[in-house]
Amino acid sequence: MGKPIGNGHPMSCVVTTREIAEAFGATGMEYFNTFGGNPVSCAIGLAVLDVIEKEGLQENAIKVGNYLVKLLNEQKTKHLLIGDVRGAGLFVGVDLVKDRKRRTPATAEAQHVIYKLKEKHILLSADGPYRNILKFKPPMCFTMENAKRVVDAIDELLTEIENAAGNLANTQLCKKKEQLTDGQNKRVHKQNNNEKSEEESNREGHCHLTNGVPSDQKTVTCRDSYVVPAKRIRT
Repeated sequence: MGKPIGNGHPMSCVVTTREIAEAFGATGMEYFNTFGGNPVSCAIGLAVLDVIEKEGLQENAIKVGNYLVKLLNEQKTKHLLIGDVRGAGLFVGVDLVKDRKRRTPATAEAQHVIYKLKEKHILLSADGPYRNILKFKPPMCFTMENAKRVVDAIDELLTEIENAAGNLANTQLCKKKEQLTDGQNKRVHKQNNNEKSEEESNREGHCHLTNGVPSDQKTVTCRDSYVVPAKRIRT
């Protein structure tokens, strides 16, 4: 174990069984560490263990951790960006995805959330091969109030992201509808012109002479009605 055991003081330790430790010594291999067994570090490490025990921080990690996971799972039902919530105690991960079925990593969204949380004085980090997992690893004194504040902030940010994505999708849909409508209008206009031309052609085709009078004279008449083309115009 490393950093946390000294609560900020640079130290680490190895936890093992007596049997393994004695077996290591029995090999005759010498282990040397300049700072090993430093009395100041040992005093600090013991003090940290005393505080963990006296303040019930292990129990607190379980209680607050379960509450944190509960709040995050509630957000999962609200936000499609949350693909999974998992963890133990206060060590929790939230998987952000663009598609829950395909598990497409929402890397940009995760980074945005982290940066915006920093502006609210909340520090989280991203983890995973695609850096799309929000990683919670708060101090053991983390409270339920702290958990509620963090989750509320995440809720607000995810809502903003989803609203922005929805507005963009609506804008693209509107543009597509405008393009389709424009295309349909052009087709209708072209169709009307074709119908008009065919109508004029039909009218001309049904012109006839009156009493044998040549067509270049005013006595030439045309029918007011005309035959509908045998082949219907596609609509």
